[in-house]
Amino acid sequence: NGFSVVWVDFDWDTDIYLARQIVSEKLSLAAEELPDYVGKPTLGPQSSILGELLIVGLTADSTSMADLRTLADWTIRPRLLSTGGVAQVAVLGGDIKEYQIQIDPARMKHYGVSLGQVMEATRGMNLNANGGVIYEYGNEYIVRGMLSSTDVERMATAVVSTDADGVPVTLADVADVLIGAQEPKLGTASERGKPAVLLTVTKQPRTGTIELTARLEEALHDLQKNLPQDVHVSTDIFRQSRFIESSIGNVKDSLYEGAIFVVIVLFLFLANVRTTFISLITLPLALIVSILTLHYLGLSINTMSLGGMAIAIGSLVDDAIVDVENVWKHLRENRLLPAAERRSVVEVVYEASREVRMPILNSTLIIVVSFVPLFFLTGMEGRMLVPLGIAFIVALFASTVVALTLTPVLCSYLLGGDKRSDSLPKEAYVARRMKAGYHRALAWALAHNRWVIGFTGVLFAVALGCFFTLGRSFLPSFNEGSFTINVSSLPGISLEESDRLGRRAEELLLTVPEIQTVARKTGRAELDEHALGVNVSEIEAPFELDGRSRREVTAEVREKLSTLSGANIEIGQPISHRIDAMLSGTQANIAIKLFGTDLNRMFALGNQIKDAIADVEGIADLNVEQQIERPQLTLVPRREMLARYGISLPAFAEWVKVCLAGETVSQVYEEGKAFNLVVRARNEVRADMERIRLM
Repeated sequence: NGFSVVWVDFDWDTDIYLARQIVSEKLSLAAEELPDYVGKPTLGPQSSILGELLIVGLTADSTSMADLRTLADWTIRPRLLSTGGVAQVAVLGGDIKEYQIQIDPARMKHYGVSLGQVMEATRGMNLNANGGVIYEYGNEYIVRGMLSSTDVERMATAVVSTDADGVPVTLADVADVLIGAQEPKLGTASERGKPAVLLTVTKQPRTGTIELTARLEEALHDLQKNLPQDVHVSTDIFRQSRFIESSIGNVKDSLYEGAIFVVIVLFLFLANVRTTFISLITLPLALIVSILTLHYLGLSINTMSLGGMAIAIGSLVDDAIVDVENVWKHLRENRLLPAAERRSVVEVVYEASREVRMPILNSTLIIVVSFVPLFFLTGMEGRMLVPLGIAFIVALFASTVVALTLTPVLCSYLLGGDKRSDSLPKEAYVARRMKAGYHRALAWALAHNRWVIGFTGVLFAVALGCFFTLGRSFLPSFNEGSFTINVSSLPGISLEESDRLGRRAEELLLTVPEIQTVARKTGRAELDEHALGVNVSEIEAPFELDGRSRREVTAEVREKLSTLSGANIEIGQPISHRIDAMLSGTQANIAIKLFGTDLNRMFALGNQIKDAIADVEGIADLNVEQQIERPQLTLVPRREMLARYGISLPAFAEWVKVCLAGETVSQVYEEGKAFNLVVRARNEVRADMERIRLM
């Protein structure tokens, strides 16, 4: 309520700084046409929701939530923002410190003080005055009127008016001046069910996630030394670098596993250490060439390019194995010839490599062709998957180049055999047995060619039929090692009730053995452009699988959260959740959107659609977005009565705004920190609808 975000989309490859300049110019024109009571439009940071790379949690044992929030706003946030590559740090949770003048309508009536007199006395009351410069005895003195104070008792002595007897009426007579928490609160946060302050760090474009995360960790480590002893800083809630490091780990595992299988296969079929070494050397060389090529193409090493390399690892050694195996066979055959007919090792290696050169190149091109469609994808799909295709193709061509150049050279040096020996080792047992079996199978297939062709045609038809029944998705289901869970209830619920519901969800999640910790955001941070109502909680729950699959853990999480009454649950993962938000504007993979002018009618139609598709196979967490009208308390003035007492409509509007919402009248400066000085009615008055009616 009272908050709007406008998103401006540009074409791909648009200069981000040029785009921001254009938007800034248009924004300044639009701001001139907005009403006076509307805040100044502000251009957000140059980042996206996928730029959220770290969530920092602050909890304390004895430090108050107001002091904890002050530490986050004035100590930790500026330090993180000063780190190169950080675009924004949004803080949520705790109590924002505020100096408050809580007026009492009954006491004001008793002293005959109007709201206008209070506002006249308080506007700018805590700002120092500039007295210019005076000169005396050749010296220059700057003159300052020292009005600023951090002492609420001194503020309370400010004169508001005088009574009929000429006695001054002060703020202390008609109001309570105190330090409190800013209201209304837009959101709250917790970690492991304990009240916390969460800082969400967003990075700038073209900034390395792992390097920036390391610098942020170093900055937080330095800050920890100056924080109170009971304040705990945690960075394991959400770390985008965890997914990247996991991807790198998967590439390493694929490399190791590929190398192990190559060793096993080559030993079984060639039974030679040297052939194994020559084939394995292709793996690291091809990856190194791929990384260098991506660097000189101006591309980065990211999750998708690493995925392309991981996919390619299974094919990187193919060309080398074909070349090595053929050279090995020709060297064996050459040794079996009479000494006078034998050719030199270099000549044999050259002929053997040339024999398989075109088949190797053709097989590589066939595989490359299967990835060419990736380059015709547009939009978000193309932007994400094209780097994967480039990395795969570059790695594959690199392995082919190595197989056609380095592999023959290594073969000539390492497979020449002992010149004093007239024979090579015998052919491997597995190879001999499989050749014999292959000979019999080939003879049978040639003798029954019609059966073979017919059976192959049937298999092709079955495979084609299965292809059209397979599901399709933009990205496969990743295991990011963390859950992102949305718990939403009906708009109009209070922050306290929504917080209670979210805290119950945290308690249920912590009973799942695999979940390591949980952190929750309820509502929206003041500087967060991704707006959520207080009825929505977003929970990050990193987990570590131990004996159970992710599907089983997800099923248990869904079962436990289903016991929450009056809540809609959506279970996703951090990066895929953010991708879904970018693609569909919601937290779901698939979104059905309705447009119209009657909000209640659209909500009813949305529930009808929900009931109609509930039985579709594969659907989970089916929800209707809670976009409905919120309950309101309307204050309609009796204009005739206002006229009778000489109260203007602007005066009535000011009364509603100041007494109920509050108005910032000045600033309080405290050791380099600035806090609002706000005038509003006492909390007991604003919390009671009957007393509001009688004010």
